[in-house]
Amino acid sequence: MSAIVGVGAYAPRFRISAEAFEEAWGRFDAAGVNGKAVPAADEDPLTMGYEAATRALEAAGVEGVDWLAFASTTPPMAEEDLTARLGAMLDLPEDVGRHVLTGSTRAGTRGIVAAADALAGGASRALVVVADAPRGEPDGEIDHAAGAGAAAFVLEADGPARIVDVAEHASPYPGSRFRGTGESTTDGLGVTRYDRRAFRETVGAAVDGLSVDPDAVAIQAPNGKLPYRAAGDLGVDAETIASVATVHELGDLGAASVPVTLARALADGHGSILAVAYGSGAGADALVVEADGPVSTALALDGDDPLGYAEYLRQRGVVTAGPPSGGGAYVSVPTWQRSIPQRYRLEAGRCPDCGALAFPPEGACPACGSREPFGAATLTGEGTIEAVTTISQGGAPPEFADLQSRAGDYAAAIVSLEGEDGGAVSAPAMGTDAEADAFAVGDRVEATIRRIYTQEGVTRYGFKIRPAE
Repeated sequence: MSAIVGVGAYAPRFRISAEAFEEAWGRFDAAGVNGKAVPAADEDPLTMGYEAATRALEAAGVEGVDWLAFASTTPPMAEEDLTARLGAMLDLPEDVGRHVLTGSTRAGTRGIVAAADALAGGASRALVVVADAPRGEPDGEIDHAAGAGAAAFVLEADGPARIVDVAEHASPYPGSRFRGTGESTTDGLGVTRYDRRAFRETVGAAVDGLSVDPDAVAIQAPNGKLPYRAAGDLGVDAETIASVATVHELGDLGAASVPVTLARALADGHGSILAVAYGSGAGADALVVEADGPVSTALALDGDDPLGYAEYLRQRGVVTAGPPSGGGAYVSVPTWQRSIPQRYRLEAGRCPDCGALAFPPEGACPACGSREPFGAATLTGEGTIEAVTTISQGGAPPEFADLQSRAGDYAAAIVSLEGEDGGAVSAPAMGTDAEADAFAVGDRVEATIRRIYTQEGVTRYGFKIRPAE
């Protein structure tokens, strides 16, 4: 059918423990979850998907694909083709095939199946990106378990990890888990036996008839106990699930639950993997992956920045100071759109007279003053901090104030960014992925893509800098 040739996975650095919830609520309702990953204020499923995708492409040793899918139950825009933005961030051709999947926690495996169909239909290489950050009401078990993470897979017609069988099953079980139109939080009726029966019956029926004796199972994990209750229905023991489980430290990853666990199973070198995704309603996918050899993987799932419960609410925007009175600097969407090559891909210009770099590539050459048109140049995304300051609470421009009220102090720096063909150019950048005081003059940094601010209901994404790996 098709094969996985490169894998990437990502989870945010912030973590909150079960103990932090217990201190705040007097209880923790996410069974079997020890802690979970929490997206930073400037992260969302699109930026997390970008992180996973860049790692998958690097792991596969390729730069482009001719088919792209993005899957999430919590896309940052309910109506927008986010593969257009993601494709631009990844510098993919504008004519690649695209597919957006949402509305069910099985959207990630649906994307993998759709990629296999695209390869069978003539595509030569596909990229499936799955990212999610589910949310529930603060006092409920869905939110207590809700984590965040992303996985991405590069698929070709042949490779070391072949998808040898696919099955699915659907049976009507309304009300087990749902999110109404226009609502931001997921809910459920909380009928435990009903929910458990829906899960076990659906995933068991999807696997029934498959010929597989897996040494690892990547199964949907809305909490840390339900997957094990289905072990008998899948014909496996609990250890086959536990050996690759991610729910205990990352929480419920929604549509990314099975893909991230599958990524871990491939990274750990398992040879026969059963991946079983479940979406309430209810439907399930079952994929059998057989690995004949090692699969190139790049996983970034560790987190080392613990949050207290109050900081957790602030990062998520539940408790903030609110937007300031008066508007910030206005940049129209058409103007921002014209600058996307610089903000997403660090496209610069090179002076034809003196060879100096210019970023952005407009106006006169900053070195010699020439007004000849710049030649195309690209920055590597790596560089050195030349100057830096900390923007504290109340010091941010109005358009950044809402994000700052969630994220806290941030670093604002001038960075010498290096060109792919030599040279360097200075550019302003905001810091991310570290505290403001972690940035100092002379430090090496690298660029990534994050949320910058939201205006007129449209989020502006662009590059920020973080300490170099």
